[in-house]
Amino acid sequence: MSKGEKQNIKSEYERLKSEVKKHDLLYHQKDKPEISDYEYDKLFQKLLKYEEDNLNLNTSDSPTRRVGGDAIAQFQKIAHRKPMLSLSNSYDANDILEFDLRVKKFLRSENTVEYFAELKLDGLSMELVYENGKLVRALTRGDGVVGEDVTHNVKTIKSIPLSIPHKELLEVRGEVLINKKDFAEMNHQNAENNLVEFANPRNAAAGTIRQLDPKIAASRPLKFFAYALGEYSGIEFKSQEDIENKLSDFGFPVVDRKLICKTDSIEKIVEYYNSIDEKRSKLPFDIDGIVVKVNLFKLQDDLGLVARSPRWATAAKFKPEQAETVVENIIVQVGRTGALTPVAIMKPVKVGGVVITNATLHNQDEIDRKDVRIGDTVVIQRAGDVIPEIVRVIESARPKNSKMYLISENCPTCDTKAVKDIEDVVSRCPNPFCQSVVIESIKHFVSRRALNVEKVGDKLIESLVEKQIIEKFSDLYKLNTEKLSQLERQGEKSIENTLSSIEKSKKTTTAKFIYGLGIRFIGEQTAKLLADHFLTVENFMQAQAPELETIPEIGPKVSASILKWTGDERLQKEISNLLKCGFIFEAASRNLNGKFSGLSFLVTGTLPVKRDEAHEFIEKNGGKLLSSVSSKLSYLVVGDDPGSKAEKAQSLDVKMISWDELLKLNS
Repeated sequence: MSKGEKQNIKSEYERLKSEVKKHDLLYHQKDKPEISDYEYDKLFQKLLKYEEDNLNLNTSDSPTRRVGGDAIAQFQKIAHRKPMLSLSNSYDANDILEFDLRVKKFLRSENTVEYFAELKLDGLSMELVYENGKLVRALTRGDGVVGEDVTHNVKTIKSIPLSIPHKELLEVRGEVLINKKDFAEMNHQNAENNLVEFANPRNAAAGTIRQLDPKIAASRPLKFFAYALGEYSGIEFKSQEDIENKLSDFGFPVVDRKLICKTDSIEKIVEYYNSIDEKRSKLPFDIDGIVVKVNLFKLQDDLGLVARSPRWATAAKFKPEQAETVVENIIVQVGRTGALTPVAIMKPVKVGGVVITNATLHNQDEIDRKDVRIGDTVVIQRAGDVIPEIVRVIESARPKNSKMYLISENCPTCDTKAVKDIEDVVSRCPNPFCQSVVIESIKHFVSRRALNVEKVGDKLIESLVEKQIIEKFSDLYKLNTEKLSQLERQGEKSIENTLSSIEKSKKTTTAKFIYGLGIRFIGEQTAKLLADHFLTVENFMQAQAPELETIPEIGPKVSASILKWTGDERLQKEISNLLKCGFIFEAASRNLNGKFSGLSFLVTGTLPVKRDEAHEFIEKNGGKLLSSVSSKLSYLVVGDDPGSKAEKAQSLDVKMISWDELLKLNS
């Protein structure tokens, strides 16, 4: 194989990994999936196949080595005593027969195997930990090894027992969800009170569990169903059926037994799959398939695990529900970075109980691939029963006078000629003062992780820009009672709160300010590295490529993006105007003269202290925090269950140290 072929294989592999990781993050951490489970599983299988066909690839940081996504940073992270594994899955009933053959082949037996099949609930996986008969902890799945401690919210779920008759350790696993009827009522109330409506029950349940205030969880109709175990002692379970029976006896909600199938006939399981598929729309809650398990624990132990999944279980998912409708128009939306995104506006149609009116078409390549045109009759589905997508065009129903759709060469908002980089899949409006770009940029600027202007929401920003009351960041700080009074629904108290929130945001950090500018490729961690290096916004605005590229995680691509932004005279003037508004920048938390000065760190695994405390300790002693393992990393601080970061550090000869060794470095 030539050097060029090897490079192409590596490049394609990195692209596949990056795409899977992106969707892992969107699903597991942000609860905002962009693709369906079906599309994700196909993508994941493609990555697996690529690794199988190219055995020389370094798979240490591959998503195939992990289960789910990382735990989010808002809550304390705690390791599961026993990993919460994911299941292999398919979308074909025939694969259930293949599963049976694999089980028998591994057991080297022709005898029938008893299976236990149940609904695959579409909610948020949860582990309840009981000690001495009391609920002491509730953990989300997290990355399968470490979860988020959400006990304060889970204790508000009325169907979960706070105490049980079993007095030794018992870890009960199940799903938190919201019934369809309760979800519809909750969204109706939100609409009446001008509150945000949720996209679907799963997102509502997951978002509720991730609230910091337990009063919010207590006010929402969360349900829990138990179906599995973690670690336990002082009790014996012989089968999956035994789990259901004993957990029910302990007071845990379990799925109606009429919706469960136990049989030694694999054909009966296939019939069960088809029957559940037919009735799923009538169920009180959302499901996305069935789970088939070998019933007896003795056989489960014999079968064991393979990679990230148990050999004794599989998930047979249902293909997303689909419907036909007509594309009435295609519009182009403009995002914060100027990205032009085409969106199909469709005749309203109900899919899976939800009325769909539009679907993103992503970019011109996607439009060309599917050949979507205005007036087309199309098949749509809710990807993962969440995000609407156009599956295909019914060409036989296409109007005779239809024309291929081409995204305009100019921005639909400001008419500036769009540009497209060679490596980019979308065209972008290059005008930073385009009204659409300004609206989305200001939304980012005021967001919680940036300037955190709490009382300035999306609708207020849209109104202010559309009425030309503000046109740029600095105009926010020139708002007054007279200007805000021009808007509807702006009473005296509301205006007072808005102005107070804007004034409060002037006290910030250089890192948050730089992040808030919304420069392409500059995330929170990179903004912090820039702030640590340049110390002031003024110094950052004077940065040049050679100096920028000495900073960890900043290469030519990111450097070019920064210089393009800071080199625009209009933006230079805007920064000058902003800084005249009276910002007070807090001193950097990193001690530039500390013992870690000049060193960079990354923390992985479970440490004796909270992750935030570890980060604070490193920065207070002069260390820089990186977001990924690279040759520029000085130390990887390793705790329990470090995962792929440790493997990658080892391959790059990055020094790994424990928490105790880190403390000694500072002594």
